[in-house]
Amino acid sequence: MSRFSDRTGPIRLGMVGGGSGAFIGGVHRIASRLDGHYQLVAGALSATPEKATASGAELGLDPARTYSDFAEMAKREARLKDGIEAVSVVTPNHLHFAAAREFLKRGIHVICDKPLTSTMADAKKLLAAAEKSDALFILTHNYTGYPMVRQARAMIAAGDLGDIRVVQVEYPQDWLAEAPAPDNKQAAWRTDPAKSGMGGATGDIGTHAYNLLRFVTGLETDRLAADLHSFVPGRLLDDNAHVLLRFKGGARGMLWCSQVATGHENGLKLRVHGSKGGLEWFQENPNLLWFTPLGESTRRMTRNGPGAGDAANRVSRIPAGHPEGFLEGFANIYSEAAEAIRAVRTGQPVPDAVMFPTIGDGMEGMAFIDACVRSAKRNAAWVSLS
Repeated sequence: MSRFSDRTGPIRLGMVGGGSGAFIGGVHRIASRLDGHYQLVAGALSATPEKATASGAELGLDPARTYSDFAEMAKREARLKDGIEAVSVVTPNHLHFAAAREFLKRGIHVICDKPLTSTMADAKKLLAAAEKSDALFILTHNYTGYPMVRQARAMIAAGDLGDIRVVQVEYPQDWLAEAPAPDNKQAAWRTDPAKSGMGGATGDIGTHAYNLLRFVTGLETDRLAADLHSFVPGRLLDDNAHVLLRFKGGARGMLWCSQVATGHENGLKLRVHGSKGGLEWFQENPNLLWFTPLGESTRRMTRNGPGAGDAANRVSRIPAGHPEGFLEGFANIYSEAAEAIRAVRTGQPVPDAVMFPTIGDGMEGMAFIDACVRSAKRNAAWVSLS
C-alpha cells in the first residue's frame, strides 16, 4: 500500500535539523501543530547520533524513526507504507540543497526554511530537482503569511495606491552588534561563510525584506546598487547593507538590513507610496495596516476589522483586537501548504486562494543576494539581477 493511500487525517511530517536547543526547529514544529494539519512522526534532528536520539526522545518520536542521517531517513521513509508525506528542512543554509534533494526525488513534499541554499550553484541544482519532482516545494518566508501583509498586497493589486512610485523596506536588528559568545550556535553558523553562504545580514534578513517587498508590490527589480559592510572586527560576512533598487516600470526603492542596529529587536517595516495613496506595515505591531489616500487623513486598518478583505480574513483565526503574530504567520504558511498537499493527495488542483512562497521565490532571493555581493565588490555599482 502506498504511503499516500490514506487520504484522510493529519499529514505525516518529518524534520531534518531542529534538534535540542535549535530555535527555528521549535518554531516550525509549533507552526505545523497549530491548526492540526500535521503529525511529526520522524526526524533526522541532528547529525550527531547521540543528540539525534535524545532530541527524538524529547519529542516522543519512535526510536526506529529517529535518524542521524537525512539520506537514510529519506530512503527508509519512502519505503514505509505509513512513511512521511512531507519534510521540514530547518538546517543551516549549506545543508538545504542536499537534504531537500533527497526527499524531492522520492516524491516527498519539502517545506524548507529560507534562504533557498548557501550558493547560487546549489540553488540552480535544487531548482532542477524540484522541477523533476512531483512533490511540492514550499519556502517559509513566514511574513507572507501575516493577514495585513496579504491585505496590503490585495489593495495594491486592486489599484488602491495607483501607480507605485516609491518603496522602502527595512529590517534592523541588534543581536549581532558584538562578537557573539563561542557557544552561541545560532550566531556561529550565521556568521560563517561555509554554512551561511555568500550573504550575512543580506542573506539572513535581507532576503526576508526583499521577499516582503516583492510579495506585496509585485514590482520586478531591474537593477540594484548595494553597499555591504561588516562593522564587527573579524567578521567575514556583512552585518549591515544599504541597497538602492530600480524597478521595471520606473519605481524606485530602498532596502536596509542590519544586525548591528543598536536598539532594534526585529524591526521589519514596509512603506509603499503610489500616485493615489500610501501604505505602511510594521512587523512588531503586525495586526495594523496604515493606509493614507492622497489628500485624506490616514486610516488605521486592523486584522479582521472593518475594511479587511477576503485575502486577509482567510488567514485570520480570532476576532479583531486579539493579537496574532510570528507563530501564526508561520502557521499560515504550513496551513496553506497542507491545503495544497491534500489537493495533491486526492488528485485535485491546488485551490487558487492558496498562497505560499515557492522555489521561484527562493531563486529570486538568491539572485538578490548574489547581485548585492557583486555590486558591493564593485564599490556599490549598479548591477542587474542574474
